[in-house]
Amino acid sequence: MQKSKADANGPHPDAVRVIKKYPNRRLYDTDTSSYITLAEVKALVMDNERFVVRDAKTNDDLTRSILLQIILEEETAGVPIFTEQVLANIIRFYGHAMQDFMGTYLERNVQIFMDLQNKMTEQTKGVNPDLWKQFTNVQSPMMQGMMGTYMEQSRTAFTQMQEQMQKHSEQMLAALGLKR
Repeated sequence: MQKSKADANGPHPDAVRVIKKYPNRRLYDTDTSSYITLAEVKALVMDNERFVVRDAKTNDDLTRSILLQIILEEETAGVPIFTEQVLANIIRFYGHAMQDFMGTYLERNVQIFMDLQNKMTEQTKGVNPDLWKQFTNVQSPMMQGMMGTYMEQSRTAFTQMQEQMQKHSEQMLAALGLKR
């Protein structure tokens, strides 16, 4: 991938990179003035670079569609993250009254897990990879503590979701003139 114009002119932390998708399915990076591949879009994600994918004709936001396409390729190319059961359960939430809650719950849990991963990465900088493998295999107290913290944060997120659902239910019942 080429260096972006932002790199040449200095950093623009709030700038959002625009990628245009043409009818021939090609992706054009307006920042580098070049066509890019889905693998290069994945690299932008991995580098935490902010971007938006827009339809070249209609200017519709296609970012989610492109991200889902990347996930699909990753899921079919190697060891998938999602089992068939998880995918089926996610599908069951579409159109369900709990859809919004499920999305929020998943987002919170993925963020909590990413925070845990970042913390572990920081704590293991400079550690020999073989030593790290041995460390994780023995289920050290530190690893158990980190996973315990993650599980507690996950439980808290779930409890918050339940409380939010109960609040919404009570508001709906009150609006209908039905009280508990």
